[in-house]
Amino acid sequence: MRFIVTGEWSRNRLLQMIVVLYSVYVALLWVTNTLLYFQKMSLKPASVVAYYLGNPEKYLPPRSYEGLLEVSHFHLFAVGMLLLVLTHLVLFCPFRTGTKIALITTPFVAALVDEGAGWLVRFGGPEFAIVKVVGFVALQTSLAVLVILSLWAVFVGSQENYEDD
Repeated sequence: MRFIVTGEWSRNRLLQMIVVLYSVYVALLWVTNTLLYFQKMSLKPASVVAYYLGNPEKYLPPRSYEGLLEVSHFHLFAVGMLLLVLTHLVLFCPFRTGTKIALITTPFVAALVDEGAGWLVRFGGPEFAIVKVVGFVALQTSLAVLVILSLWAVFVGSQENYEDD
């Protein structure tokens, strides 16, 4: 926070290098996350239903309670940490407070929707499959936006453009 208040952000090359390298790392995570999703499902709700509820024709068993619990346990921690760091970088972006609030809350909500939707499909019913698709798209979009804005803040944004409501 000190870097924003004092204006050191625009002059601290090491901090900027950390942000760039972290953004590259998250971009690679974004790619692998997308590839993993499409390895298992598509954006069609029917594929989500088949993944969570099983598909006897393809010899796919339904996702188990224990399996979902293990994935959620890891994701809630790992995605939470990812979002903590990535949304923290929004503080370096020269936007109004309201914009920053939206940029910070959107990925957290999208991640919860994405994670919770699998549970909803498995134990609530196939009608929740569209929620999984929307959650995935919203999370991936918000991650991409945050990475792009973080890089923009390093290479284009200037300290003079910072707004504080």
